Amino acid sequence: MSAANGGPAVEIDAAGPAAPPRQNGELVFEAPWQGRAFGLCIAVLEREGLAWADFRAHLVTAIARLPEATYYEHFVAALADLLVERGLVERDAAEPA
Repeated sequence: MSAANGGPAVEIDAAGPAAPPRQNGELVFEAPWQGRAFGLCIAVLEREGLAWADFRAHLVTAIARLPEATYYEHFVAALADLLVERGLVERDAAEPA
């Protein structure tokens, strides 16, 4: 499921603490794994018929729970929580090795 312009069908936040980093309106990834994590998240949301708001709730919780982490470390923790909540992975599989 993609938008007509080829972008994701999921509308993401443009501002606020849960909004992905942007520069000149474009998403910014400092490392390849960040872009892959973002793409995986969008794919899961689309596959599960979820909105960004469903993920954002987990992201806000991760930001509060892990104040010293970077945005994409929060992002991966939130994605893991969403995957476990949806029954797509077991909790031990979602934890870092």
